[in-house]
Amino acid sequence: MTTLKRPFCARRAQVLWLCAIVALAVWVWSPVSAAQGGRRHRADFSEMAVQRDIVYRRINGHNLRLDIYTPKAITHPLPVAMWIHGGAWSHGVKEQRSPVNLVAHGYAMVNIEYRLSQEAPFPAQIEDCKAAVRWIRAHAATYHFDPDQIGAWGHSAGGHLAALLGTSGDIAALEGDGDNLNYSSRIQAVVDLSGPSNILDLYQSLGREGGHRGDRGQRLTAQFLAGSPEQNRAMSMAASPITYVSRDDPAFLIIHGEHDPSIPVEQNELFVQKLKAVGVDATLIVANRGHSVHAASFGREIVSFFDRNLKNNSTE
Repeated sequence: MTTLKRPFCARRAQVLWLCAIVALAVWVWSPVSAAQGGRRHRADFSEMAVQRDIVYRRINGHNLRLDIYTPKAITHPLPVAMWIHGGAWSHGVKEQRSPVNLVAHGYAMVNIEYRLSQEAPFPAQIEDCKAAVRWIRAHAATYHFDPDQIGAWGHSAGGHLAALLGTSGDIAALEGDGDNLNYSSRIQAVVDLSGPSNILDLYQSLGREGGHRGDRGQRLTAQFLAGSPEQNRAMSMAASPITYVSRDDPAFLIIHGEHDPSIPVEQNELFVQKLKAVGVDATLIVANRGHSVHAASFGREIVSFFDRNLKNNSTE
């Protein structure tokens, strides 16, 4: 992971610009996925132990919470799959369930909330995600987590934040302040469902699209970054997962719709090319879908990917 730490620290305002762009992309694509990840899988998610609304971070008077899903009987520390909801960085809740029940495959699932862009622009969202990873490690013994085997996944804006977690593990400017700073925020695997990897490119593609979708998308992206990505390219770069690619990044599985009307699939084609060029294990599945890739259809691939990367060295 490249180290752009000090320049971005000094340009915190620029980082906020970058977040705006990313927020738009996530917002445009997440509603259908949220519906699929909620009602369709409710029965599956009832057959497990659930601990809700655990505070993992307190920031500016705001308690950020997470939910933990585990098997009812735990005999060894479990690898963790942290789900990050979508919603264009401007809406969405942790109760938006993931499209695949990984608890049934021997994982602890942790669903997190994070500050939305109308409350705090970038880099608030990635700071919260990193704080959640550190909290998981700090409380591994209490909740039977394997602190060395943590993956992140999400759809749209959530996919973007999962990817950014994956490539920015050593970027101090995105770490934020608070508790558990003696723990690492690095993760060991990423599943990115339709997330943008280049915020400036996203903003410009939405501008070319025009119409209600394009205009709204640009507004939400700018809200995420607290300004136009074109006018603050440094912040756009800071919010883009592709900026930080390096050979020590975790393995990636990216699933993107060939007909995604909001986030061009070419974004993640280039992202995967760059990851592979430095030796990262990266796979792109191009689905015959739009922004909602119907990730439940790829449950076997997702489980297999997490198994390869989070269980081979597990303490199981």
